[in-house]
Amino acid sequence: MTKFNTVEMIRIWATLTGLFLVTLYFAVLWLGIVPSPIIAMLATAIGGFEIFFFGQDQWLKRRGKHG
Repeated sequence: MTKFNTVEMIRIWATLTGLFLVTLYFAVLWLGIVPSPIIAMLATAIGGFEIFFFGQDQWLKRRGKHG
């Protein structure tokens, strides 16, 4: 079994939470109910968090190869 460090666990939980919120948003739309704007804002914030960490990981990997 793979052991994850704290940052990786935060990213995993953020990803699962973001996917849940997006699913919830579209389920509410499918049911014909007007979704709360808070759901969209939370999903966007979590997506931004993940995009930032992905970019940071890429930058750190590239920086490690060049000094």
